[in-house]
Amino acid sequence: MEHKIIVVGIGPGHPDYLIPRAAAAIREASYLVGSQRALDTFAGPDATLRRIDGDLDSLFTDIATALKNSDVVVMVSGDPGFYSLQPALKARFGAEYELKVIPGLSSIQIAFAHHGLVWQDAELLSVHGRELALEKWQYRSGRKVAFLTDATMHAAAIAEHLLAMQWPTDAEVFLGRNLSYEHEEKKCCILQEATKMEGWQHCVMIVIG
Repeated sequence: MEHKIIVVGIGPGHPDYLIPRAAAAIREASYLVGSQRALDTFAGPDATLRRIDGDLDSLFTDIATALKNSDVVVMVSGDPGFYSLQPALKARFGAEYELKVIPGLSSIQIAFAHHGLVWQDAELLSVHGRELALEKWQYRSGRKVAFLTDATMHAAAIAEHLLAMQWPTDAEVFLGRNLSYEHEEKKCCILQEATKMEGWQHCVMIVIG
């Protein structure tokens, strides 16, 4: 088909962390899809805007209609290749349309950088709206795990799960939230202390055993 879907990683959300190629794709978009915050932050005055909500069937119907007339640019948080809308878009449109992907910085990358940690030896997991298999919680000496959290599986809940799986109480914990924004926060503690922490939802949690 003539038109394509361009999946753009917008990084943690602040324009300073948007790569130039992604910025150009968003700037040139005729039909732009994204969360309300992404649209408020990045959308230009001339694009037709479609907010991502919980109704994917309706969203995909609107995208299919838009593709008849133009390319569609879909903004996703972080990097498209890491727990984003990209797989669903590929499953729905991949047989008919080209999917072009422009990478972005994930919040996990930003969290490791803010704490001065390397992540080449880390396991990257998400409990944002999903359950992990039991073995994913297992303790192993020296294991380094980064979690994307949500309102239910927040930092304190994850700490409780890990302690129940025999992680040491003094395992190192590094937290980051609102990354890239003026009100971003980071914190270091041990695993036992993390069980008492309130408010650390939708954050990045790094645990080193």
